[in-house]
Amino acid sequence: MIRIGVLSDTHLGQPDELFQEQVGACFKDIGIILHAGDLTSAAVIETFADKKFYGVQGNMCDASSRSLLPECRKITIGDKTLVLVHGHRYGYHDLEERLYNEFYQADCIVYGHTHTPSCHRIGDILMVNPGSFLGTGRYGSRGTYAILEFDNGIRGQIFEVPRL
Repeated sequence: MIRIGVLSDTHLGQPDELFQEQVGACFKDIGIILHAGDLTSAAVIETFADKKFYGVQGNMCDASSRSLLPECRKITIGDKTLVLVHGHRYGYHDLEERLYNEFYQADCIVYGHTHTPSCHRIGDILMVNPGSFLGTGRYGSRGTYAILEFDNGIRGQIFEVPRL
């Protein structure tokens, strides 16, 4: 089984000690990380130096992260195709419908932007928004992330970031 950690919307200029501890607690047994945009700064990537990291740009990324990250990635895991995108170019209220229509051949679409965690299927496609890892921006909510498992299909689950 392949397990993948998923986060988004960290909105950090510089990762602090608390962020690094939270990442360690959430993803300690995970070898692959997906970041669905709005890292804000490329310095966030360094936190995942010991893992395989895939990230995309978000609408709040600075020049350092935009220069390193594409707007969209297609990733193959075994025989499954995963699309990683922030989502800000697809609207807000009908975001999932637009993503589904554009990437209908994918097995899984991971997106961010809304800060609202979600993990469900539309047809055969697993739609995953891990929410905001630090709980930033929307209504003072607790931080969230997702874990994907690839083993005879794809499963996903949303978790709250532990208070440390």
